[in-house]
Amino acid sequence: MKLTVNVDGGARGNPGPAAIGVVVRDSDGGILATVSETIGEATNNVAEYRALIAGIEQARLLGADRLELFGDSELVVKQVRGEYKVKNAGIRPLHAEVVEALKGFGDWSIDHVRREQNADADALVNDALDGRESSL
Repeated sequence: MKLTVNVDGGARGNPGPAAIGVVVRDSDGGILATVSETIGEATNNVAEYRALIAGIEQARLLGADRLELFGDSELVVKQVRGEYKVKNAGIRPLHAEVVEALKGFGDWSIDHVRREQNADADALVNDALDGRESSL
C-alpha cells in the first residue's frame, strides 16, 4: 500500500518552543492520520526531522510498504536524498534514524514542496504551538 505523507516542523525562536505536524493520506487523498504535537525546545531543523520520523512511523503503523514524503524544508529533503552532507552533529543521529526507518519500505521518495503546498502539516504545527485542537 502506498501512502502520501506531508510533514512539517517549526520552532518559535531558533531554538525555541517547537512542534511537528504530519498528515498521512491514502491514494485517493483521504486523510488516514494526523500528528500535531509539541516536542519541547528545539531548532527548526530538529523539528523538521522529528516530523519526518513521526510521519514515517505513522505510515508504518498504517501498513504502508511504499511512501511518498513531502516537506517544505529543502535542507532536510536534500540531506535525506544524499544531495547535501549532514554537517551538524546534533542532526546526524536524526538523519541516521530517518535513513534506517526508510529501509523498511520497498519504495519511497521525498520531495520538497513550497509552504503553501504543505499547508495542512503547517497548520498542525501552529495548532500544537498555540495549544489548539487539530484543525483538520
